[in-house]
Amino acid sequence: MNIIMGLLDFILHIDQNLVLMVNHFGAWTYVILFLIVFVETGIVVFPFLPGDSLLFAAGAMASLSGSKLSLPIVMLATVIGAILGDLMNYHHFTTFHAPQGIKIQTTPNFLYD
Repeated sequence: MNIIMGLLDFILHIDQNLVLMVNHFGAWTYVILFLIVFVETGIVVFPFLPGDSLLFAAGAMASLSGSKLSLPIVMLATVIGAILGDLMNYHHFTTFHAPQGIKIQTTPNFLYD
């Protein structure tokens, strides 16, 4: 129960917790941001993670002068996390959930006409 309450507190007070996270973990904050975005997009059962609000808070914090976060590195870590998470989710769907014998079409038919 304490884990759920801690996660809820982290989500509700993302701005305060992000400052604490940057001060405590330093450069490892980029890895944490990557993992949160990766898990949110790649693992379907975790859509409640604060990915969008975390992106806004990290971007706002990185744009402040004297911030320990670098905006280009934040952008790179979160974009790579989102793309890899999406690829993992797509691979999982096509491998385990696609009906046998049905090809998933990724390009609309009108492009072939």
